[in-house]
Formats: sequence, structure tokens, C-alpha cells
Amino acid sequence: MEQLYNEQFYQPTQPPGTAHNVRPDSSEEELPLLEELGINFDHIWQKTMTVLNPFKPADGSIMNEADLTGPFLFYVALGITLMMAGKAQFGYIYGISATGCIVMHILLSLMSSTSVSCSCVASVLGYCLLPLLVLATFAVIYSLQGIIGTILALSVICWCSFSASKIFICTLAMEGQQLLVAYPCALFYGLFALLTIC
Repeated sequence: MEQLYNEQFYQPTQPPGTAHNVRPDSSEEELPLLEELGINFDHIWQKTMTVLNPFKPADGSIMNEADLTGPFLFYVALGITLMMAGKAQFGYIYGISATGCIVMHILLSLMSSTSVSCSCVASVLGYCLLPLLVLATFAVIYSLQGIIGTILALSVICWCSFSASKIFICTLAMEGQQLLVAYPCALFYGLFALLTIC
């Protein structure tokens, strides 16, 4: 009985420093976890700085990568700030963003000869939402229902739409069409501004 137990469960010890069933080059092939998930903090920072400085030229190679981590965080933060102001609008935020991304993808596909993915459109529109997040944070401590709120909302809509149209023009090589792209972007961000003000 004891011999049978030892035969079934006895595992010979390996010399220290050797791993069982591990190839020596497997650690070199593995990517870091965040990189496997598509989260690159350097690209998130560069895209955020491109949005915050609308007069800085956009790098088309960075914007071609469809990173949705930053936009998702911005949408969640917008919902939280609106909830802090007494408005639970998570359903409207995600509904408007999904519908707007689909409509902008169709418009850009019709206007540009270069193909664009829906995830790239969603990434650009989400990153350019950052000034509206600042406006929503300001709305938590100050009421925007007045002339000052209207002026702030219009300036933020112009900022968001200018940044988004600049990135789309640079990425899709649509020279001379920035105003045509900025108009639907302004309508898209205007809906979020209405959620913030009302």
C-alpha cells in the first residue's frame, strides 16, 4: 500500500534554478499585461495633450491607433460629475456616444477616400470630450443656467469640435474640409453640453 502511494504521488525534485515545462525564451515573447490589453499610457497622454492644445498639430500615426481606454474613462468621469450635480445621465451619455460614433463613421466614410474604422472614430470623439468634462466639473460648483453658462458651453463646444475635426483632417488627409467635419462634431458635443447645462 505504501509503495503504491509513493509510486503515484512521488515527484522527483528538480535542481534549484530550473523550472518545470518552461521554455527559456518564453519570457522574451510575452508582452506586458497592459500592452496586451491595448492600454498604452504614453499614447493616452499624447492624445490628451493634443486635445488640450487645439493649435498643436495632430500626429496622425498616434490617432490611427484605436485606443478606447481614455474615452471610456472620460465618459465614466462625465457621468460621475453629472451625478454629483444631481443628474444621473449614464444611459444618455452612452446612447449619444454610440449613435454619434456610428453617424460620424458613416459621414467620414462618405467624405474621405481613406477608410476609417469605427473604433478610431470612437477614440477621437471620446478623447475630444475632455473639455466638456472640465465644463461638467465646473457645473458641479456653479450653475451654468445663464449667460455665462451659455458662453462657456459654446466656447467648449467650439474647442471640442475644432480639436476633433483637426484630428480627423490630419488622420484621413482631408485637406480643406475642416469646417465640414467640424459641423457634425459640434452637433455631437452640443448634445453633451445640453446634458451638462440643463
